[in-house]
Amino acid sequence: MEHPGPTRAPEVAVSRVDRDPWGVPLLWADDVDALARLQGRVTALDRAWQIEVERWRSEGRLAAHLGPSALDWDRFARRARLDDTARRCYERLDPATRRWIGAYVDGVNDGLAEGAAAAPEFAALDLAPTAWHPWSPLGVFLVQHVLFSTFPSKLWHAHVARTLGPEAVDLFAVEGPGGSGSNAWVVPADPATGRGPVIAGDPHRLLELPGIYQQVRLACPEFDVLGFAFPGVPGLPHFGHAGEVAWAVTNAMADYQDVYREQLRTDGDRVLVRDSDGWVPATRHVEEIEIRGGAPEPVEVVETPRGPVIDHDRVTGEAISLRTPVRVAERLGFEALLPMLRARTAADVADALRPAWVEPVNSVLVADRSGAVRQLVVGLVPDRDERCRREPVPGWEPRYRWRGGYLPPVDRAVARITVCANDRRDDTAPFGVDFARPHRARRIRDLLAEGTAPERVHTDTRAATGTLRGVLHRLDPDGLGAPERALRARLLDWDGRMRAESDDAGAFAAWRAALVRRLHDHPLLRPLREPSAYDGLFAPWNDPLGRIGLALDGVLTGLPDLDVTPLAGAALTDVVRGPAVSPWGRRHLLHPIHLGVAPAVDDAVTAMRDRVALSGDTDCVLATASVPGVSDACWRGPVARYVWDLTDRAASRWIVPFGASGRPGDPHFDDQLPQWATGGLNPVPTHPLAKDDA
Repeated sequence: MEHPGPTRAPEVAVSRVDRDPWGVPLLWADDVDALARLQGRVTALDRAWQIEVERWRSEGRLAAHLGPSALDWDRFARRARLDDTARRCYERLDPATRRWIGAYVDGVNDGLAEGAAAAPEFAALDLAPTAWHPWSPLGVFLVQHVLFSTFPSKLWHAHVARTLGPEAVDLFAVEGPGGSGSNAWVVPADPATGRGPVIAGDPHRLLELPGIYQQVRLACPEFDVLGFAFPGVPGLPHFGHAGEVAWAVTNAMADYQDVYREQLRTDGDRVLVRDSDGWVPATRHVEEIEIRGGAPEPVEVVETPRGPVIDHDRVTGEAISLRTPVRVAERLGFEALLPMLRARTAADVADALRPAWVEPVNSVLVADRSGAVRQLVVGLVPDRDERCRREPVPGWEPRYRWRGGYLPPVDRAVARITVCANDRRDDTAPFGVDFARPHRARRIRDLLAEGTAPERVHTDTRAATGTLRGVLHRLDPDGLGAPERALRARLLDWDGRMRAESDDAGAFAAWRAALVRRLHDHPLLRPLREPSAYDGLFAPWNDPLGRIGLALDGVLTGLPDLDVTPLAGAALTDVVRGPAVSPWGRRHLLHPIHLGVAPAVDDAVTAMRDRVALSGDTDCVLATASVPGVSDACWRGPVARYVWDLTDRAASRWIVPFGASGRPGDPHFDDQLPQWATGGLNPVPTHPLAKDDA
C-alpha cells in the first residue's frame, strides 16, 4: 500500500529530542533519513561504550582495546569473516535503505565523541572512539546473532558422539547456552466488547549491561512507532507498536547454519581443499590481530566452497567450516526495516518480512487495529540433508550440499490465543531440531485461558518439576536417614514455584545441583569430560557439567543403564550435610554480563545484586536462567517486557532490566531495575510529537 510522505524535502530538516520520565528518547524529524540520523546520534550519546564494543567485536578488533582475553573472539570474527559479510550485505542493499543506514551512521559519528567523553570505560582504558563504516550497523546486528543459532551445538553433538556414542546425542536434545526463554502471545480481538488484539511478551537473552534493547520512539510525517531497538542498528527490528499495527518476535529455534568437516593441504603458497571431484583451491590470506599490551598475532583466514574455516578439530586434524544463509545470499534482512516502520496493517508487516528477512529465523506475531492477526516464521532455512542439522558433515561429499533452495516461510491468519515460546509447533517443527521444553507454552496458554493479566503471566514462577518429582517419588523413604527423609518430604510437598523468598525453592535448587554434579561424576557420563576438540570460544556449549544441568530431564530418562535412585539419595545427603539452605532469591543472584573495565560499573553491579532478589528459573515463564550444577546466578533473562494494546496505544506498557542510559551515575542507568525485578511495567510515551512542539 502507498503511504504519504512529505510533499517536499526541507532545506534544513527540523528535528527534536525529548525524553520521557525514564529517559527514553522520543525523536521527531521531518523525514526518515533525518530521523535515522537523530536515532544514531542519540544512541551514541546514551550508549557510546556499548556500541563501540559491538563494532569492535564485529571487526575482530576487541583485543586491540581490551587485551589478550579477547583474542579467542577476534580469531573467530576474523575467520568467520563477519566484517566482510556485513560489508557485502550493505553493498547489495537498495539505494533507499543504504541511504537510510548511512544517515544513522552519520548520526552515530556525530554523537560518538560526546558520548564517549561521558562514558567511564573510555577514560579507564585511555581510549577514544573512531568513525563508523557505512556497514557497521549490519556488523553489529550480525555479531549479536552469529552464535544465536545451532552451529555451536553441532560441535557439542560431535563431542557426545565421540565420547558416548551417536545414540547418546538425543539425551541433550534441548537448546544450549544460547537458546531459549523468550515468550510472545496474542489475545485476539473481542467483537462483543470492541476490544482490539493485545500482543505481549518478553525476549530472553544474555543480561548484558547496558541492556541489549533500547526503548525508543521514532516519529516523522510518515510514521510514529515506539519499541525496542538494538543499539547500533536503526529502526525497530523485533518489537514495535505503530499505533495501527504492532509486532513481536521470538526465536523460531530453526537450524539454518551448517558445519562442515574439511580436509586441507598446502601446495606452495596455495591452500587446497578436498571436494567431491578432487582437490580445489580455497581462498586464503593472513590478517594481523593487534593485542593491547602484547605483540600482534597472525590469523590465517581460509574460505572453502562451503564457507569460512572457523576452527580445527584437535582430534581428527580436520578443518571446520561454517556455511550460513547470510554469507551465501549476501543479505541480512535490513531491507525489511523501513517498510516495517511504515506498516499500517498486519499484512504490511508480513509483506515487509516475508521476502526480505534472512537471519536469525524468527517466529513473528503481528496484529492490527482491525483485528487481523498473523503468525509468521521468516528467514532462510536451506534445503539439505537431514544429517546436516545434527552434526558436522564431510564437505567433500555431494550428499551434504545445499540443494539451492530454502524452506518456504510460514504466514497464516490466527483467530485464537496463540503462544510462541521457542517450543516445537506445527509452524516451527519443519525448520528445527532442538526446541524448548513445552512447559512454558502450556503454562502461558493456561494462564491466558484463565484471564490472567499480562504482568502476572510474565512473572509466573511455576517450574517444570515433573521428572525430578518422579525421581523423588521412586526413592524408598525407609532407606534414607531422618534428615534426608525430611528433605524429600519437604520437596514433594513444595508447590513448585521458584519464588525469591521461598526456602523450599532454594532447597530444591540445592538438591538439583547436587544431582547434576553426581551425574557428572557417574562412570556412564564421565567420558564427556574428555577435552573438547574445539576452540575455547565454544567452551560454554561444550561444558559437560553445564550441558547435563540444562538437559537434566533428558539425561535422567534417556539412559537405560543409569539407575538414578542412589544418585538422588546421595544428592539429598549432599544437601543436608552441606551449608544451610537459603531462600532461592539469595542463591539466584543477578549476574549481568559486563566487561569490568571501569570501577564505576563494577560498583554499580555489586549494588544491583544487593538490591535485587530474583524469582523464576530456566523452565519458568519467568525464565531467569541459571545452569544447575554450575551456578545458581542468573546470567540470562527477560531483556524487555511489553504489552502492545491495539485498542489504545496509550494503554500499552513496557520495561527493560536496567535503564535508558549506559553510564553509571546517570539517573536512568538502572532506574527501571526495581520494577523489572518485581514484574512492573511502565506506560509507553504517546503524547503528540511534532516539529511545531520544538
